[in-house]
Amino acid sequence: MNRPSHNLQLRRSGILLHPTSLPSGILDGDVDRWLQMMADTGFTVWQVLPLGEPQSGLSPYQCSSAFAFNPALLREFPGIDESDDDFISFCAKQQFWLDDYVLFKILKQHFNDVAWIEWPEQWKSRDPETLQQSRKEYEKNIAELKWQQYQLHKRWYEIREMASSMGILLFGDMPIFIGHDSADVWSHPEWFRLDSDGNMKVVSGVPPDYFSETGQRWGNPHYDWDAMREDGFSWWKSRIHHHLELFDFVRIDHFRGLEASWVIDASCETAVDGQWQKMPGDELLSVIKSSIEKCYDQLPFVAEDLGIITPEVTALRKKYHLPGMSILQFGFDEFDDSPHKTKNIKEDTVVYTGTHDNDTTKGWFNSLEEHVKNHVLEVLNLPSAIDSFDVDDQETDGFDADPSGCWYDNIDVADLVVERLVDNAMHSHANICIIPVQDCLHLGSDARMNTPGTITGNWQWQFQWEQIEHQHDSSRMKKMLQRNENTHRFICSDN
Repeated sequence: MNRPSHNLQLRRSGILLHPTSLPSGILDGDVDRWLQMMADTGFTVWQVLPLGEPQSGLSPYQCSSAFAFNPALLREFPGIDESDDDFISFCAKQQFWLDDYVLFKILKQHFNDVAWIEWPEQWKSRDPETLQQSRKEYEKNIAELKWQQYQLHKRWYEIREMASSMGILLFGDMPIFIGHDSADVWSHPEWFRLDSDGNMKVVSGVPPDYFSETGQRWGNPHYDWDAMREDGFSWWKSRIHHHLELFDFVRIDHFRGLEASWVIDASCETAVDGQWQKMPGDELLSVIKSSIEKCYDQLPFVAEDLGIITPEVTALRKKYHLPGMSILQFGFDEFDDSPHKTKNIKEDTVVYTGTHDNDTTKGWFNSLEEHVKNHVLEVLNLPSAIDSFDVDDQETDGFDADPSGCWYDNIDVADLVVERLVDNAMHSHANICIIPVQDCLHLGSDARMNTPGTITGNWQWQFQWEQIEHQHDSSRMKKMLQRNENTHRFICSDN
């Protein structure tokens, strides 16, 4: 099957929606209907968050494996057929991670879900004879877990083929770090900065920023880059190849961590006292480029370059021709050269109104202090009250009113802000425009996906089909897409 072009220099528009935010929250429920809706409305990119199994809680950025799917993404699994040729082939091809992952999962359950660092020494240190005995003892459970991963991967491959047939690219997300209590760290502790007992010496995070006055202490282990270099970066190459089997292109979360990372002593409770340390990102990207260049004219990655970005980070991104990111919600500060202001957005950019770490645009605007709201409205050339908005005025700086006026019945100023930011994103110079589905639907803060620095109430939001198809296509999402029909067709064109 001919896939849509992977060229990230073509203009495209897409939607950010994690599968858990589908009404069913799973891959065998609403995905077909979702892709058909995207195709019908002209979007050609579906961006998702990481699809791995959360260690605890629901965050897809702290997973038990860098390769395994979250089993919760399927409702049920058919009976195992160990003679299935495709299953046998899958197990052989994925052996480099699958064997360790399934045994890790089984041992976690056996040891009452405590972290591997607390397991009895012979399992913690991976005594070969002990592990072999465990594999024999849990042979049936091992087969069941492998079958789960086979079914999950098989379903995603079907989804990718379906999306491709509709001209839709799948846009994945790869966290730069992985969790300490993961199969990867347990199976290869030598690739991470751990002490002789397996405890983390230092942890990852970011310094104080827009999101948090004390920074963010993510708690992931840092890589031992010297050890990974000696191994030819094999784990990274395998990880990249695995992601590119699942997605057409991939966002590298916290890209700046490949140039320099915020390193925090493991004993520190916050991220305040960390320090930047140089990382071999140039060397790593060069190795990755060499390993996939037969299949790709350019690296199929997007660099998440938000936060404190130095000239060195930008130079690394541009050296490998990776698009960066701009968030329109960040563009209302006093800095005229902000990369998040619409006028400064370049072609090599993926532009968003907001991401999963932001409040929805409507919730963001409603939470602002009054004087900041007025500033936003002034910048967007919008009225400060709906009473001052003339729905028949066709000179509204590109914001086209529905001639019938029905679109603006009961609309408030926050809705106008959402619409204007969506329009600005779509009309910007960015080659790729991604709109969170919450902004397509004009939803408030109760639809927020994640609040960085908090551990409760996140990753739970789901939309309902009635919000999209209420009263025969009269939903806000449909009207927004109809109003921007010409823009969408231009953006989605491969010409």
